[in-house]
Amino acid sequence: MDSGFVKTEISGDGLATITFGHPAHNSLPLDLLKEMSRQIQSAGNHSDTRLILLQSAGKGTFCAGASFDELLAITDAETGTLFFSGFADVINAIRTSSKLVIGRVQGKAVGGGVGLIAACDYCMATEHAAVKLSEVSINIGPFVIAPALERKIGISAFTQLSLNPTRFFDAQWALQRGLIQSVFPTMAEMDGAVQQFCKSLMDKSQEALTALKQTLWRGTEHWSRLLYEQATISGRLALGAESKKLLRELKGK
Repeated sequence: MDSGFVKTEISGDGLATITFGHPAHNSLPLDLLKEMSRQIQSAGNHSDTRLILLQSAGKGTFCAGASFDELLAITDAETGTLFFSGFADVINAIRTSSKLVIGRVQGKAVGGGVGLIAACDYCMATEHAAVKLSEVSINIGPFVIAPALERKIGISAFTQLSLNPTRFFDAQWALQRGLIQSVFPTMAEMDGAVQQFCKSLMDKSQEALTALKQTLWRGTEHWSRLLYEQATISGRLALGAESKKLLRELKGK
């Protein structure tokens, strides 16, 4: 890829670590979204995989969400729907994987990055983690990731997030509402806890863990249709002249 990467490493004990990165604060253009979805599916289907760890590169931002450059390049509803469907693909890949997906969050997450956290089955973070849904500030809305967030934190907390598009909510807020499950002072402490937690699951019955995953996601089967319907809303709204103006202003800051 010209910019950004997604890579998978499977350890001898069966931990598939999927790492993504992008120079623009780990933002996600469509190519990276497609590759992330493909690698999640591939890792889940690999005979050696027992557990998936999803993480981003670096020590700063976890994920800045949608690529501003690609949002600005959207010129028709079809292209807009295709772009936002990339987030739907990743969420559905996590949802339908037979393997549990553990999230590792070292820093801030915006928009689609918050959706990634919500889609993970279990998340650990540092105290530097914070979440923001900025979509309303650019006249769009967090439509594709809404079901994942509503499922994880409830409609009240999702409303608070989505209607405060310029505010970062800190790690303790996310912990108290169930978006993440553990918070640590440093990356080193988080990584130690992640390693220990993953290790504790490696020798457990794969049949039991798969059945548990299916139970955790019960009632979401319609997401294979719903998330793409939501993507059409975002794709249409992204065409607005005012949305483009606001995006250019934000990009210039």
